[in-house]
Amino acid sequence: ALTGPQECIAANNTVYRERRDTLVAGLRRLGLDALSPEATFYVWTAVPRGSTSIAFAERLLPTGVVCTPGVGMGAAGEGYVRFALTVPVKRITEALERIRTVL
Repeated sequence: ALTGPQECIAANNTVYRERRDTLVAGLRRLGLDALSPEATFYVWTAVPRGSTSIAFAERLLPTGVVCTPGVGMGAAGEGYVRFALTVPVKRITEALERIRTVL
């Protein structure tokens, strides 16, 4: 993989960069403090003030949006949730609209 053709890696990087940029910008427009990762397919964002990571994740479930409560990664993760960039941009855009409905 390190010495072989790199075209597929560059193409994947482009896909994940677009997904990341769409999600981070959308979360920020919703007033959430989203962190923009450089080398992972996860996006972390602070939960709304007054909520816990589990409570916010549970609020999203009925909308069909799934995220990981940060507290599941340890005490330092409390106050954050993690979204995966594993779906196309169209689905990310739909998820952002659903997230908006619970804020």
